[in-house]
Amino acid sequence: MIFLEDILKEQYSIVKVFKNTEEKSIVLLRHKVHKKDIICRKFKGDAEAYKILNGIIFPNLPKVYEVAKAEENIIVLEEFIKGITVADILLNGLFNERGVKRVISDLCDALTVIHSYGIVHRDIKPENVMITDEGTVKLIDFDAARLFKNGQSKDTKIIGTAGYAAPEQFGLAQSDERTDIFAVGVLMNVMLTGEHPSKKVYQGKLAKIIEKCVQLDPQKRYRNAEELKKAL
Repeated sequence: MIFLEDILKEQYSIVKVFKNTEEKSIVLLRHKVHKKDIICRKFKGDAEAYKILNGIIFPNLPKVYEVAKAEENIIVLEEFIKGITVADILLNGLFNERGVKRVISDLCDALTVIHSYGIVHRDIKPENVMITDEGTVKLIDFDAARLFKNGQSKDTKIIGTAGYAAPEQFGLAQSDERTDIFAVGVLMNVMLTGEHPSKKVYQGKLAKIIEKCVQLDPQKRYRNAEELKKAL
């Protein structure tokens, strides 16, 4: 895999470093000749989800060009998405119900696809939902994703963003598609109120949908993203 890293250094120049820690780096690269921009992810974790995404072309998911391993790290090359995140939008104000329905409906389409392959995202939050310049919603950053495994009682690695991670992500049970439903419920509440539901619960028409999403017991949530989209 040193070969791949050498090729990247030879053919691409660094445009912007979005993140650079010991555990993870996200860098925007530009081809020196063709001027095409790509995102290079380097992280410690599991490559299974990205390997599956490498073969999926879907409007609400990023295109993954290559997945490789370099010593203890996973390297992922994916499309550079021009747009802003939901987190960026929230810096300037809240969403209305119509805006939330549009974004979450498209997000549900992305979840339906990845869940059909057994992928659980496990890190849905405002920073990982993008809206492109053309208005397309994209679910990004699968670094924390894992594959659901029949017969496994709990996740082998505890991971997720505090506040958005479902209880089962902390060793109580194995993550599944309902884990992502929990995070979507928190996301909707934050989009509408600016606060986590533990601090402020949305009181509008979508209140009951959010309440069902964020149930502590996974069996009381929507069974899947299709069911959630239908409720919306």
